[in-house]
Amino acid sequence: LRTSLTRTAAAARAAALTLADVAREPPEALNDAFFARVLRQLFERLGATYVKLGQFIASSPTVFPPDYVREFQQCLDSSVTVPFREVKAIIEEDLGRPLGQVYSYVDSEPLASASIAQVHAAKLLTGEDVVIKVQKPGIADVLKTDLGFVYIAARVLGFINPELNSRGSLSDIASDLRTSMLGELDFRQELGNLEVFRTFLTENGLDGVAAAPKPYPAASARRVLTMERLRGVAMVDLEGIRKFSDEPEMTLVSALNVWSLSVQRCDFFHADVHAGNLLVLEDGRVGFLDFGIVGRMPAKVSAAVDALSVALAEGDARGMARALISMGATVDEVDEASFAKDIQKLLVRLGNAAVDVVEEAAERGTATVDEAQIQDIVLDIAQVAGNNGLKLPREFGLLIKQALYFDRYQKLLAPDLDMASDPRIASLGGSGKGAAPAAGKAPTDVVDAELV
Repeated sequence: LRTSLTRTAAAARAAALTLADVAREPPEALNDAFFARVLRQLFERLGATYVKLGQFIASSPTVFPPDYVREFQQCLDSSVTVPFREVKAIIEEDLGRPLGQVYSYVDSEPLASASIAQVHAAKLLTGEDVVIKVQKPGIADVLKTDLGFVYIAARVLGFINPELNSRGSLSDIASDLRTSMLGELDFRQELGNLEVFRTFLTENGLDGVAAAPKPYPAASARRVLTMERLRGVAMVDLEGIRKFSDEPEMTLVSALNVWSLSVQRCDFFHADVHAGNLLVLEDGRVGFLDFGIVGRMPAKVSAAVDALSVALAEGDARGMARALISMGATVDEVDEASFAKDIQKLLVRLGNAAVDVVEEAAERGTATVDEAQIQDIVLDIAQVAGNNGLKLPREFGLLIKQALYFDRYQKLLAPDLDMASDPRIASLGGSGKGAAPAAGKAPTDVVDAELV
């Protein structure tokens, strides 16, 4: 009850401050862009739950309207750092023993802080350099209270205005979000994801080309996750990559193959491979970080992606249209020929956007991966599908966004690489025919592959 009353008061304050901002700067037009901006500002003031909700909106272009997806790209996960004495208390409470019985050193200053947790550098008694992800105090009660309200509000809004369910049931979306976010509160779930991904690497002979942080279960619990500290440079830092890799192109091929094969052979795929989560490590391997956001491919979507891969490699817009139709939910009968024409126009835009990245890389030796541009392309795909009476699943939106990240990395690190036909590159769909280079294998040893 106390948490509910506190959150109600906080919501009232946030709403008052947001309305005051609107009064000071009235909009020129009452359109979706304006409402999206106001909602984003309100969410930031409401704190952790709503920031996570905003990030969910930003990562779901096949579910939410374009103006909201674009606006919530700016949703800031800015939060107050928790004092170390509180962090220490949570670690000791969850692990059931004093800090000094687990770690020889813990940095009192966090490496990073977000809405739900903050991260501290540390060293285990056995000598390993690690990072500790610690859940902030009281965050579980706040999320449970807020998410209960979000679910009820979604059901009421969906009942009052059924048109709001045009992109999917609001209550179903809220329920999925609630399940996902409450699952994030138990760090043992992320620990499990790390163990599954590391097992995938080992079983597929990929330990020599890629890595994920080793978790330490004995030093982890529901609110504490201790894992290996990986050191390296971001995938967009070409000069930095050259310090650790003699062949940046092969490093990219390895990263792409590992991720593509995880789509096929792992229980999930990493669904947030932006430059901060994809490193070239000091030993030349590729490091995958942060397994908080993962995607899973239903069989129907996986088969459709296989067909889409083949059609894209052949430049067959009609085949691409057919593959997308097979994975989505249709409102009415889809005009395949008209859909194919729209896809062809989109491919032209994608090619033009890639030229800008190549030119920037040539001039500076490095480049930024324009996340807004990537999101716009995903939105265009969703919009083209919607205009043709097709609703694509959220999993496909997550998948194609990661593929676009890799497309941008390729334009920076290997502009002459043809990802659609190079035999070193593994397939993206579920056929499992592609192969990634295992440790010690030369590029020419990798055959039978194609990629979106």
